[in-house]
Amino acid sequence: MILILLGPPGAGKGTQAARLVAERGLTQLSTGDMLRETIASASPLGKKIKAIVDAGKLVDDALVLEMIRNRLTSDECQNGAILDGYPRNLTQAKDLDGMLGALGKSIAHVIQIKVDESALTDRITSRVQTADTARSDDTLEVLQKRLAVYHAETAPLIPYYSQRGVMRVVDGMQPIAAVAAAIDAVLDKS
Repeated sequence: MILILLGPPGAGKGTQAARLVAERGLTQLSTGDMLRETIASASPLGKKIKAIVDAGKLVDDALVLEMIRNRLTSDECQNGAILDGYPRNLTQAKDLDGMLGALGKSIAHVIQIKVDESALTDRITSRVQTADTARSDDTLEVLQKRLAVYHAETAPLIPYYSQRGVMRVVDGMQPIAAVAAAIDAVLDKS
């Protein structure tokens, strides 16, 4: 099973992904983590990515997709995977669909964790006050920038995946346990 959790920053995607990893044995494929791991591996792909990063450039979509393909076809993803941070836009979504089709795989579910964005400010403020969960990018200014990017680039994935029949919407304004139960209900139906 390949799963995508979709929602604006602060919606609870990371919390739910960690739970799904622990409870269902899925592998979380975070593009940021994968880039760091691939560089550390010193593989041919890792060396190529390191040269790009060292030059201060962004790693292009084709290389990120190759990393994802490598991980999805590895034994660690035999129970399924959660894509974290990919796709971020329509081009990446279409590339992902093509790659998965070539592997005979497909996305089982895209779960949109829908939240009231005005409540995200409260969540970020709360995270900042809780030292063990605070992130370096937990500021209102960063949240506003991330929300703008989300709306411009990532939100168009909602109709894209809805048209493919894999989009499910979960009310992210509920308590964490209720959001988890709603996600589990979606996954248990498949």
